Amino acid sequence: MAKLRDIVFDCRHPASLARFWAAVLDGYEVAPYDEDDLAELRRQGYDDPEDDPQVLVRPVSGQGTRYFFNRVPEPKAAKNRVHLDLHAPDMEGEIKRVIELGAREVARVEDWVVLADPEGNEFDILPWED
Repeated sequence: MAKLRDIVFDCRHPASLARFWAAVLDGYEVAPYDEDDLAELRRQGYDDPEDDPQVLVRPVSGQGTRYFFNRVPEPKAAKNRVHLDLHAPDMEGEIKRVIELGAREVARVEDWVVLADPEGNEFDILPWED
């Protein structure tokens, strides 16, 4: 049986979008670079991790879904075919927090809110459910 390993976002600037999602998701971080990673980036022609064409956001615990942010040349053109649903105990507080991080509110639908990340990828915030 297959198991979900990664969710991959195509984007214009992987480093900044990875930082956004690491801040949004509880218990996640942008994977740090070690000397081998930096040497590999330099070998590929990138002197700064800010220019890395593929950035990983991982769970701090080491367990859970990873998120990759891959640079692509084309801009986002239409509504996402897949999106993330997030939930929070304080839905309105969480909406405010992610907007302060760079998201924008797209719509309020029934009891959830559709937002877009800094590159326009839609995601929802729903009321908390255990």
